[in-house]
Amino acid sequence: MHLKIITHEKVVFDEDVDSIRTRGVDGEFGILKGHIPVMSALDIGVTRITQGEEVHNFTTMGGVFQFKDDEGIILTTTAERGDEIDVARAKAALERAKARLAEHNAQIDAKRSEAAIARAMARLKATLNE
Repeated sequence: MHLKIITHEKVVFDEDVDSIRTRGVDGEFGILKGHIPVMSALDIGVTRITQGEEVHNFTTMGGVFQFKDDEGIILTTTAERGDEIDVARAKAALERAKARLAEHNAQIDAKRSEAAIARAMARLKATLNE
C-alpha cells in the first residue's frame, strides 16, 4: 500500500508502507493492506509507519486521513519526521507551555497552552522508536 503525508508547503512522505498507525480525534487506529475505505479527522499526535523492519514516526498536527484502494493520504498543517526533531527545542517548548498554563491569569491562553503542550509532547513521542 502507499502513503503520502502532505502539508500546505510540501510532500513530507510519499512511499510504499506495510502499516500505518495514527491518531484520529476518536483515538488511535491502524491500517493494513486491504483495509476498507476510511476517512478520519486527525488529532495532534504521532503517525507511525512500518516498512519491513523499519519504523518511521511523524508528528501530525491535526488534519485529515483518507484511505481507499490501498492508497493513504494525510493532509495536515504540520508534519515532521521524528528523526529530524530538535529534542532540546521540543522540551523547552513543553516547559514554556506548562509554565503559561500554570499562571493564574492564563484563562484566556489556556487552550493555546494546552495545544502547545500537545504539540511538544507529540514531537517528543515521535523521536522515540518503540
